Amino acid sequence: MNNVRTVADAKHDFYKAFPKPVNSIYRRVIDELLVEVHLLRVSQTFTYDSIFAIGVATAFDRFMAGYEPISDLEDIFKGLCQALTLDSEQIRLESLNSTDLATKFPDQTKSLFTTLESSADLDSLMGQVRAIASNPKFKYSRLFAVGIFTLLEVALPEVIADTEKRQALLTQVSDTLKISSERLLKDLDLYRSNLEKVQQNRQMMDDMVEAERKKREKQTIKPAITA
Repeated sequence: MNNVRTVADAKHDFYKAFPKPVNSIYRRVIDELLVEVHLLRVSQTFTYDSIFAIGVATAFDRFMAGYEPISDLEDIFKGLCQALTLDSEQIRLESLNSTDLATKFPDQTKSLFTTLESSADLDSLMGQVRAIASNPKFKYSRLFAVGIFTLLEVALPEVIADTEKRQALLTQVSDTLKISSERLLKDLDLYRSNLEKVQQNRQMMDDMVEAERKKREKQTIKPAITA
């Protein structure tokens, strides 16, 4: 008997954990995360690590930014993690701790991802990064790429903001971790492009709401002036 959970099972569990309707603009984000993470979870070569956790938390937070009501966001995240048999509190804690370390120790963060060496300040990440680099069967994922990008982004914002420096650094990181630089760069370009599109769409929706508000105000004031 095959007891492997399916994507349909994951989606069913999410909508059971969070029974409220999800805003249609953001429903696609939830569905894509459910599918992507579920397929990773059922892969025999997948191993959970803090960098993946950062990728999950960051992707959710950035693509779901602007969701209304904002009070539902953390319940949605908890429901998503529950449906994927992940611990939402663990993901939040690991993401926060790791990005905080990268912010405090930028040079050591760069060294860790380019030479696999760093000081004791980054011990919590060092073992995981070295294990990834030495594992020929490591299961790379887009969310892992987002996790790396997030750590480098908070540690070295000026480098990440410069296209040439960013690509050179990411290529060096991929060589160190023994993952495809072509795939890493492609996934992160797509990630950044999708974020820009989401932000543009969100701005467009805000503009439409504001225009409608002004229109209603004008219609309300006009009869009073005429009178």
